This record gives sequence, structure tokens and C-alpha cells, in this order.
Amino acid sequence: MTHSDSLQVTSWHAHVYFDAATRDTAFALRDRIMTALGSMIEMGRFHERPVGPHPQWSYQIAFTPDRLAAVLTWLTLNRAGLDVFMHPNTGDALRDHRDRAVWIGRSYTLNLGIFDN
Repeated sequence: MTHSDSLQVTSWHAHVYFDAATRDTAFALRDRIMTALGSMIEMGRFHERPVGPHPQWSYQIAFTPDRLAAVLTWLTLNRAGLDVFMHPNTGDALRDHRDRAVWIGRSYTLNLGIFDN
């Protein structure tokens, strides 16, 4: 990646995945994330159903590129056994979700069909 490629990343999203059995763990982690990273992130809604391309229940954490190392490190060390999907936002949603993703924990098959024109 060249320096000009990195300038195309306008933001990052991390999606914490959970289900009915891990809902309480996910909610507790959400509180811990807000305490540890609150000034660095924007916390999204708590979705108890699949939303968008995500096959699991999830919530989104949005942050700027300069916060990537801190957020990635914190989530890697503190994810409470939950799986996390991260992707950059460059304006090409399909490639950002399909080709540029980072998984912490187990990976899942996304519903990429929502990106078809």
C-alpha cells in the first residue's frame, strides 16, 4: 500500500458479533469499550438481529484512521471471546467488506449481495 492508498481511508468500522447466548457478554463489553475508548470512537446501536451484510447480531464502533492501532489493539486483547469484523471505509463498500477486512476471532460469511447495484 502506498501513502496515497492510505489517504483513501476516511474511517474504520469494527463490528462486534454476538447472539442470544452471548448477548449479556456483548452488552458488558460495549460498556467496557465506552469506558476505555469512548473519546476515540463513535458507538453504534445494539442490533439484536442481522443488519446489512452482517450475518450475526452486532454493534458498530466507528473511528478515524489515526485511532486504528489503539482500537485494534484494545479489541484484540479485550474482546471477551466475541468475534470482531473490521473494515476501512474508502467509498467502495464491496471491496472494503470483501477484500480489505480484518477479523479478530472467528470469521463469518457476509451477505455481500446487498452491495450489488
